[in-house]
Amino acid sequence: MSLTELFIIAVGLSMDAFAVAVCKGLAMPRMNWKGACVVGLYFGGFQAVMPFLGYVLGSSFSLSIRAYDHWIAFLLLVIIGGNMVKEALSHEEEYTDSSLDMKHMTLLAVATSIDALAVGVTFSFLNVDILPAVSFIGVVTFSLSMIGVKTGNVFGCRYKSKAELAGGLILILMGMKILLEHLGFLPF
Repeated sequence: MSLTELFIIAVGLSMDAFAVAVCKGLAMPRMNWKGACVVGLYFGGFQAVMPFLGYVLGSSFSLSIRAYDHWIAFLLLVIIGGNMVKEALSHEEEYTDSSLDMKHMTLLAVATSIDALAVGVTFSFLNVDILPAVSFIGVVTFSLSMIGVKTGNVFGCRYKSKAELAGGLILILMGMKILLEHLGFLPF
């Protein structure tokens, strides 16, 4: 997997965290970098740990399903991306809370990184060098989460659904690319 592909996946995975960070920034009466850093550390940390756990799980059975692993990767990414698109297009109001306590942030970080677990399983099928990949995903998510807090504090939640929609579409396109490569339709 190229660095460009990894960056695209990292951005796609970070969009849930970015969207929640935007709402965190909206809920903060005044933007402070310490709070933004806390949000970034939670989201970036969980976005790095979850694909690693998925990779470990996927590695345990990847040899037995090598013949159709590209279909599994495709389905996982399309399902994850489709759910993100669905959430982006729903018009449900979400509660925003400026709390940065450990329990609250851990629940949010787990919720925004579940899709990264499935991507980690996909990485095991693709034989991705996992430690640099998850570190890169964590750094990208940390950075985008901090930007999200600032954006939310300045502009509000109006970009939340657009970020989720973009992230979902990116993951769907990456799933399609993986499938097409393995079927021989793309020469890369």
